[in-house]
Amino acid sequence: MKILFLNSIEIKEKIVIFYMDSNNKVTQRYIRVLQVHDNYILAYCYYREKVRTFRLDNILSAGPSRKRVGA
Repeated sequence: MKILFLNSIEIKEKIVIFYMDSNNKVTQRYIRVLQVHDNYILAYCYYREKVRTFRLDNILSAGPSRKRVGA
């Protein structure tokens, strides 16, 4: 997963994560990682429209953001 985060930093790629918040609610977030630390990442969250901290142990899964194809 850290390779995906580092790649997001390097090429400024948007990724999607499934994250468990402090209320144990699972949310889907589209983010662009800014920094990777031992226990957390610092990322721009497109949902909140601000820079947020995400604990690594609360990230359930992560992957590349799929490009939408319109009709």
